[in-house]
Amino acid sequence: MERGPLCFGASRTGERSGRGGPLRSTTVARAHAKDQGGSNRREEPRQGDRAPSTYDKLDSYWWASTRPLPVLVFLLPLVLLYELGSAVYLTNPEAGTRKTIEAQKLFGDFFQALGVVGLFVPGVALVTVLLVWHVMTRDPWRVRSATLLGMLAESIAWALPLLVLSALYSRMSAMAGIGPEVALASAQGAVHGGLMAESWQARLTISIGAGLYEEMLFRLVGIALVHMVVRDLLGAKNWIACTVAVLGTAVAFALYHDPRLASGAPDIHRLVFITIAGAYLGNVYVLRGFGVVVGAHAIYDAMVLVFLAARS
Repeated sequence: MERGPLCFGASRTGERSGRGGPLRSTTVARAHAKDQGGSNRREEPRQGDRAPSTYDKLDSYWWASTRPLPVLVFLLPLVLLYELGSAVYLTNPEAGTRKTIEAQKLFGDFFQALGVVGLFVPGVALVTVLLVWHVMTRDPWRVRSATLLGMLAESIAWALPLLVLSALYSRMSAMAGIGPEVALASAQGAVHGGLMAESWQARLTISIGAGLYEEMLFRLVGIALVHMVVRDLLGAKNWIACTVAVLGTAVAFALYHDPRLASGAPDIHRLVFITIAGAYLGNVYVLRGFGVVVGAHAIYDAMVLVFLAARS
């Protein structure tokens, strides 16, 4: 689930953690050129030599933005906004129904099979996973505001290529006489006519939920499971396991969105688009972590379902 162990694991050989002190290297050795006598010298460890501490690493945005506590603080407002929006805009009190993201429903069904029932269970599970992950990594309880702002800016930047891809898909779809709706969101219980028949507040809520729970399902859980099977059970090389995990979950992501025409025939254009988008988001997850990929997904869907739809 963490950036690093799956596909870019960095060796920490020679590091040990002291109680409250910095990590110090036990294998510091520097090879030098041959001296005048023709022999090689190896410099002994020096008193001041040390590996970067956890606090030092947290000063690096690229590392800190992938850690569980900053990810939790970044995503918690989205979790709360989605739950509030679902209660207000996706619930029909008269009929006693509530529209949900399909991925959230799958998580709900899974927990129900385990005897845990409740509307908020998937959201609570997401928060719990990040909190437990943080405790297990023993990272400091510190989050910089600059890290959160950087994650927001980066999420917007990663969403832009998806918008370009979406524009290309829309152009091809128009030439083929296919509808232009290309949001990466699948809502269970959406009214007849698709997501665009909902209010803009409902569509914004669905965009946020899709970013949270579809990335949780296909990236946080899906990539980890596929990687474990290919790498640990089948014994494949790490780069092969990563490639299979990203591409495999991308195909599953596309099939999950039910890419079919109104006639029931497969929509090949949409299938290809969502598969490419899923592979793209998988790479964002592997490279930049869970928080940024959720942000990019949610921002893309919000742009397509709310802002660009308002102009059409």
